Amino acid sequence: MGAFDKLEKGVGNVVAGAFSRFRSELKPIEIASALKKALDEHAAAMSRERTVSPNYFTISLSPSDRKSVTEWGEAALIEEFTQTVTDYATEQDYAFLGPIRMRFKEDQELKAGTVKVEASTRRGAVAPATSNAASAEHPIIEIGINRYLLTGPVTVIGRGSDCDITVDDTGASRHHLELRVTPQGVIATDLGSTNGSFVEGHRISAATLVDGNTLTIGRTHIMFWNSPENA
Repeated sequence: MGAFDKLEKGVGNVVAGAFSRFRSELKPIEIASALKKALDEHAAAMSRERTVSPNYFTISLSPSDRKSVTEWGEAALIEEFTQTVTDYATEQDYAFLGPIRMRFKEDQELKAGTVKVEASTRRGAVAPATSNAASAEHPIIEIGINRYLLTGPVTVIGRGSDCDITVDDTGASRHHLELRVTPQGVIATDLGSTNGSFVEGHRISAATLVDGNTLTIGRTHIMFWNSPENA
């Protein structure tokens, strides 16, 4: 089942019910379809093996539909659509250069039931991993059910909302661990955390990671790969 089929059968039913209560002519699957179209139209082939997709989206709606989104729960919708975009990019073998960001915008000129999506590509420290194409330049890490491609030279992980990757772990410090991609390898550095950072169970202040390493901060385990075979 494809990403947009899952949305239509799953969250689409739930959210569509909410939209109908607010008497909106817009359906969630129509927003999802507009996002899919934006992904396809703005995807750029960088090489035979790599097609880059946009990761920043502005979703414009009529005033009444914008109000419906607010009443339903904007954060929940963005979370669902972000996962749908990630799943679709994985199906199409699109790569992101940074994290996926979405925002809803009111457009006085749009009629109820219509949607307009503007998409652009912005580089960031990490992006959702849509393939197993880990490399020395762009390793993959896995935290719980989430997989991230390191797309920038420095990635900060911690409990703080301003981190590149935020972990919901009271045992982690606000700024706990830094991963730095260098020509000599990826260096993991503890950022003066309270409970320490560990690689393969050994407490470290700084360590060069190798393929398949497990890092631990608080109660959070982080898997690291820099080869596609193991990722």
